Amino acid sequence: MSYAGTVAVHPENLLQGNLTSSTCGGNCPGGCASCPCGSSSNYEDAAKWCAKYSWNQANCQCIMKAESGTNANAANQNTGGSYDVGLWQINDYNWNACSSGKAPCDPSTNLACAIDVYNWGGKTW
Repeated sequence: MSYAGTVAVHPENLLQGNLTSSTCGGNCPGGCASCPCGSSSNYEDAAKWCAKYSWNQANCQCIMKAESGTNANAANQNTGGSYDVGLWQINDYNWNACSSGKAPCDPSTNLACAIDVYNWGGKTW
């Protein structure tokens, strides 16, 4: 599975010591310099978590499945070095405002951040 905006990890960079990367036990399939949500998977029910807010349920579930594969510990490192984490892949740009500067890996915190980002964006996806 690949994700848009992830870092391409080339084997020659790893062999030459140009990049330290890990897939974080499968949580970061594109390779990450660190594992903000650890290396254990945590698969959740998309319908259960989407139902906790009044957004379009079908859109929410589709986005969650595409962004994280419903793995609450999913992480992706973007080409600029930023991270997206959790069920809704919340970018680290938003972590200070929605999760006290910490990676919102647990589903409840990720949900709260997703609601904030959704509202900041004018209640649109």
